[in-house]
Amino acid sequence: MNEVLLHCEKVKKDYYISSKVLEVLKGVTLELRRGELTFILGSSGSGKSTLIHILGGLDRPTEGKVYIENNALDSFSNKKLAAFRNKKVGFVFQFYHLIPELTVWENIIIPGLIARRKLFKKADELLAIVGLSDRKKHLPHQLSGGELQRVALARAFINDPDIVFCDEPTGNLDEGNSAIIYNLIESLNKSRKQTFCIVTHEESLVKDRENVYRLRDGILTKQ
Repeated sequence: MNEVLLHCEKVKKDYYISSKVLEVLKGVTLELRRGELTFILGSSGSGKSTLIHILGGLDRPTEGKVYIENNALDSFSNKKLAAFRNKKVGFVFQFYHLIPELTVWENIIIPGLIARRKLFKKADELLAIVGLSDRKKHLPHQLSGGELQRVALARAFINDPDIVFCDEPTGNLDEGNSAIIYNLIESLNKSRKQTFCIVTHEESLVKDRENVYRLRDGILTKQ
């Protein structure tokens, strides 16, 4: 069995609206193992995005702990947490989050530049992997939704992260482009032993998969 890369214990997340408390996560415990694909299934509003934002250091839990290689994220300074997000994790979002004024190639290299790494050759290699070498000088508005998501996937890999979180990566795509994205994810998982945590509401995408969890009413259970 692969080693545990990242795990959380009894994670809770509450939001306060006026005098009311909205319990989004109710004591979630989860292990993500190196080199594995893990799927978290749930309907809209079930807390899937909240959970991976906490696991990836974008948000902090109300209660509970998150560990990366047995190091607690809540022990990290703001500077160390920012470095963790930049170097250890990659994110692929439903709405791409590309910078509209920058070219495809420039969007991909940004995380590397933040880490003070000039990964220009690697950006070209990643563009080739996702099949967009001929689009490197295009701006985001010149691409289709499927192409935008492939750019986002390449950007997530530029710093060789330990784990990539995908938040509804095919939520805005048609069936054909969804298949392209998931084929790329599976290929990267197999060829690079890359760890992925993917959240989705699409039941068909997790059929016959291992490592599938369901998040419902703030409670995570293994399928």
